[in-house]
Amino acid sequence: MTTESPKKRRSQHWFGGTSKDNFIHRSWMKSEGLPDDSFDGRPVIGICNTWSELTPCNQHFRQIAERVKHGVLQAGGIAVEFPVSSLGETLMRPTAMLYRNLASMDVEEAIRAHPLDGVVLLAGCDKTTPATLMGAASVDLPTLVVSGGAMLNGNYRGEAIGSGTHVWKFSEAVNAGKMTLPQFMQAESCMSRSAGVCMTMGTASTMASMVEALGVSLPTNAAIPAVDSRRLELAQRSGRMIVDMVERDMRLSQVLTREAFENAIRVCGAIGGSTNAVIHLIAIAGRMGVPLSLDDWDRLGKDIPTIVNLMPSGEYLMEDFYYAGGLPVVMKRLLEAGLLHGDAITVNNRTQAQNVEHAECFNDKVIRPLNQPLVEQGGLAILRGNLAPQGAVIKPSAATAKLLQHRGRAVVFENIEHYKERIMEPDLDIDENCVMVLKNCGPKGYPGMAEVGNMGLPPKLLQKGITDMVRISDARMSGTAYGTVVLHVAPEAAAGGTLALVQDGDEIELDVAGRGLHLHVSDEELARRRAAWVPPPEPASGYVRMYHRHVLQADQGADMDFLVGCRGAAVPRDSH
Repeated sequence: MTTESPKKRRSQHWFGGTSKDNFIHRSWMKSEGLPDDSFDGRPVIGICNTWSELTPCNQHFRQIAERVKHGVLQAGGIAVEFPVSSLGETLMRPTAMLYRNLASMDVEEAIRAHPLDGVVLLAGCDKTTPATLMGAASVDLPTLVVSGGAMLNGNYRGEAIGSGTHVWKFSEAVNAGKMTLPQFMQAESCMSRSAGVCMTMGTASTMASMVEALGVSLPTNAAIPAVDSRRLELAQRSGRMIVDMVERDMRLSQVLTREAFENAIRVCGAIGGSTNAVIHLIAIAGRMGVPLSLDDWDRLGKDIPTIVNLMPSGEYLMEDFYYAGGLPVVMKRLLEAGLLHGDAITVNNRTQAQNVEHAECFNDKVIRPLNQPLVEQGGLAILRGNLAPQGAVIKPSAATAKLLQHRGRAVVFENIEHYKERIMEPDLDIDENCVMVLKNCGPKGYPGMAEVGNMGLPPKLLQKGITDMVRISDARMSGTAYGTVVLHVAPEAAAGGTLALVQDGDEIELDVAGRGLHLHVSDEELARRRAAWVPPPEPASGYVRMYHRHVLQADQGADMDFLVGCRGAAVPRDSH
C-alpha cells in the first residue's frame, strides 16, 4: 500500500512510495547511476530529441540536449533524454509531411507513457517542430521548445546564396542555358556549410519563429544560428526554465491560447513566412482545442506588412536576421503599431510585451520599419471560388505582382509523374500566359502532400527569359521557394474536388486582391465531368493506408481525424 497524495508530481506515481511498482521503477532507473535522492519528488524532465544522422539539419542536437540537461540539473530537476521519430525533408520520400502525424503520435504516447513532469522539445528540420508540438499539445504538460537554429549563410563565388531558394534558381539557370552543369555542381558544397536548418525564411525558420511568437520558447529562440554558442546558452536556460514551469504547473494550454495563435499569424506575415505555417498552426491549434481557420489567416494577416528582408521574398539570410536583432525586433514593431496581443503570456511567465520591450534593431535594411516594408500587404492570402471552395493559399510577397491578377488557359498535369514526363516536351502547347495546373498531390493524393507545387517552368520558356507563371495545385511548396504559386487547393483532386475536373484549355482566373480563384467552366459541364470521375485507388497497406483513410484536408491542418483534440496526461495504469 502507498500513502500517496493526490497532488503529488506526475512522476511520483512511478517513483514515490513503497509499493512493488515503485520499487521496480526506481531500481531500473538506478541502473543508470541515479542516487536515491533522485526520486524524492524533484521534477523529472523529458528531453524529446529528434536527432538523427538521416536529418542533417538536426545533427547538432546531442550537444544541445546536453546543455538542456545542465540547465535542468542546475535547477534541481532530473533530466532524461528520449528519442522520437526524426523527420528530415532533406532525404525522406515521398515527403516528410506524410509522417508528421505519425511522429506526433510517437511524441504524444512517449510523453504520456513515461514518468515525466515536464518536456523540452528539440526541433529543427521542417516537420519536427509541428510534429513534436502537436504531440505535446495533446498531452498538455509543462512544455517548451528549443529550436536547432539555421545553418551558416551560403556563399558561392562571393554571392550570398540561400538553401532551397538558390536550388530553384540555379536549376532553372541550367535549363535556360545560363549556368553550366559543373558550376551547378560546384555550388552544391557552397550552400550547406554547417549544422542547422535552411538559412532562408523557409518552413523550418518560419516554424521556429512561430514557436517564439506563440510564446512556447524563450525569446531569441528563432534566429540564433545553429553553431553559435548562444544557441547552447539558450538551451541551458531553457533547461532551467522547464523546471520552473513544472513548479508553477504552467501547462501548454496556458500558453497556446487563441491570442497566441493570432500573434503568430501576424508575425508570419511580417517575416514573409512559409505557406506551410498555415497547415501546421491549424493542426497545432486543433490539438489544443483552439478554433483556428483559413478565414482567421486572411482576416488577421491580410494587411500585415512584410518587414523582414529575407530570401525567398527578399535578399538577406537568417544570420543577418539574428545580427539585426531577430524576432524580438519584429514583434516590438508590431506591438508598437497595436498589431499584437502584448499581454499574451509566455513560458518564462512574462508577457510578450515584457519580453521584447528592450529589443533593438541594428540593421534597418534587414528588419525594415513598418512604414518602409518589403511588401505592404505581406500576409498569406486565402483564395476561394469554384476551384477552391474550401480555400487555397498564395504568398504574395514571393509572387510576381503583375500575375496576382491573371486569366489564362490551363495546361494540366494529372500527377507529378505526368508533369515530369510532359514538361520537357519541346512541342508542349504552353506559353507564359498559361496557367500550370498540377493534380493529385494533396494529403490523400501524393499521399502526404509533397512540396511540388512550385513546378519548374518549361525549358523552352526559360530560354525565352520567362521566370514566373501562375501555378495551381493541391500540393505544398517549400518555404524556401518563390513564384506566383497557388497551393493547398481544397478539396484536393484525390478527394473529388473541382481541381480533379480541370482539363487542358479551360480558362482559370486568379484574383488575389479579390481573393478569388475561378474555373470558367459551366456547372453543367462540371457535373458531366464529375459523373465520369474515378477516385484513385487506396494505398495498399500499413500506416499509409491509415493515413489515407483518416487525413483531413489542408484547410483543416491535414491532421488525422482521430488525433484532433487534447487527451491530457492521465497516468497510465500500473502494469506490475
